[in-house]
Amino acid sequence: MGTGLLVGTRVNLLPVEASSNASTYDSLFKVLFSIGTMLFLGILIVVVYSLVRFRRPVGDSGDGPAIEGNLPLEIVWTAIPAVVILFVGIYSYDIYERMGGMAPLMDHTTMHEAAMHEAAMHHSAMPASAAPDSQAGERIWGGIGPAAAADRNGGAAAASLPVDVTAMQFAFIFHYPEGDITSGELHVPLGQPVELRMQARDVIHAFWVPQFRLKQDVIPGQTTRLSFTATRAGTYPIVCAELCGAYHGGMRSNVVVHEPEAFEAWRLQNAPATTT
Repeated sequence: MGTGLLVGTRVNLLPVEASSNASTYDSLFKVLFSIGTMLFLGILIVVVYSLVRFRRPVGDSGDGPAIEGNLPLEIVWTAIPAVVILFVGIYSYDIYERMGGMAPLMDHTTMHEAAMHEAAMHHSAMPASAAPDSQAGERIWGGIGPAAAADRNGGAAAASLPVDVTAMQFAFIFHYPEGDITSGELHVPLGQPVELRMQARDVIHAFWVPQFRLKQDVIPGQTTRLSFTATRAGTYPIVCAELCGAYHGGMRSNVVVHEPEAFEAWRLQNAPATTT
C-alpha cells in the first residue's frame, strides 16, 4: 500500500498545469493512480507467489485438488472491489461538483442567463414571429460552470470574459461579443475567468485542452458552457476529442494565454474598424 501511495503521489504523468481547475482534477488522478498501482502490485505478488508455491513437482502429471465453495474468500474478493468502486464514484462526484460541473444543471439563474443568450442569438437571425420563447432555456445543457470559480475565490470572482465557440467539421471558430472579434484561435487573459458558450453546426465534437484538465462535448442543437481561469501564460493545443469525421485528426486549434496588457493589445489590434 505504501508503494502504491508513493508512486501515485510522486510520479507525474500529466502535462503542465495551466488553469485553476488543474490541481482539483490532479488530486483525483493521483488517487486513481495510487489505487491502480496498489491493485497491480497486489495481483502481481499473488500471481508470483502462486507460481512458486503451487508449482507442479517433477514427475507429477496428475490433476491438482478441486477446491470450491470458499465463502470467506468469495466475500473478500467481492467486498474489496465494491468498496473501491463506491469510494471512487463518490470522490469523482465531489471533484466534478467542486469544478463546477453540477452548477449549470442545478443553478436556475445560470440556466436562465444561458437561455436569454441563446434566444438573443436566434433572434438576430430569425424573424420576430419565429423567435423562440423563454422555454428554449430547457434545452440548455451542462458543462463546467462559473460557480466553482466564485467559490474558490471566496465569492469574489472577477467578471467573466464571454466567448462564443462554434464547432464544425473541421474547425473551432471563436467570437468575442464584447468587441465583435472573430478568431480561429482562442485568446484569453491570464487570471481572468473565461466563459465559453459552445454550439456545434453539424455533428458532435469535443473541446479538450489537456493543460487545463477540461474536456466538454459540443452537441448540435444544445448549448454547453465551459468556464475556466488560465493560470499560466503560453500557447496550448485545443483538440477535438470526439471522432467527428474523416479529417477529425486535423481538427485542432490553440488557446493563447496572454498577460493582461498583452491581451488588451491583441483585442485592440483585432477589433473591427468603426466607420463614422
